[in-house]
Amino acid sequence: MPKFLYAPASPYSAKVRMAAAYAGIAVDAVVTDTAAAPAELLDANPLGKIPVLIDDEHGAIFDSRAITQHLNRVSGNALFPRNAAKRLDAERLEALADGICDCLLAHVYERRSRPEDMVHGPWLDKQLDKAMRGLEVLNANPPKLPKKITVGQIALRATLAYLDLRFAGKWERGHARLKRWGARFDEKFPELVPYLPS
Repeated sequence: MPKFLYAPASPYSAKVRMAAAYAGIAVDAVVTDTAAAPAELLDANPLGKIPVLIDDEHGAIFDSRAITQHLNRVSGNALFPRNAAKRLDAERLEALADGICDCLLAHVYERRSRPEDMVHGPWLDKQLDKAMRGLEVLNANPPKLPKKITVGQIALRATLAYLDLRFAGKWERGHARLKRWGARFDEKFPELVPYLPS
């Protein structure tokens, strides 16, 4: 069984765990503290970042999008459509959701890593502005939730859960359609809810 190094709060880890579960791929999930820089993580990913999927046949695969592409291949296209245009839509949605998370994490790390008097307010504002622009686009036209979803929808659900975890009370205003979308996702795919960021 592939080993999966992850952090419970990470939206990228959540996306991959949800994608693996949806594709029916069992993984041995191991909580990993990146701050401690354990040898197993650094041996698998010299960048010291999670998530990382390690299996005997393919070695270490890191970056959540590389992992979801790999899971799609080994599952026989359970996560991306075969149709090129629809696949591009799924990849675009995954990239947008991940990009929003990139901005949110930059915001979180700025506050976490610096003393309060050294936190750069304009940088925080810039990152939140980027994230909010992405959310506004998605709120104006939330993706459909058919019976067969893609990694795009999974990535968006992980992003919304991360917002609830780290930015509760700060993002919901003006994004009611996305809040409803997240609730509908959980109703339709309750088996994926345990993997959301926590």
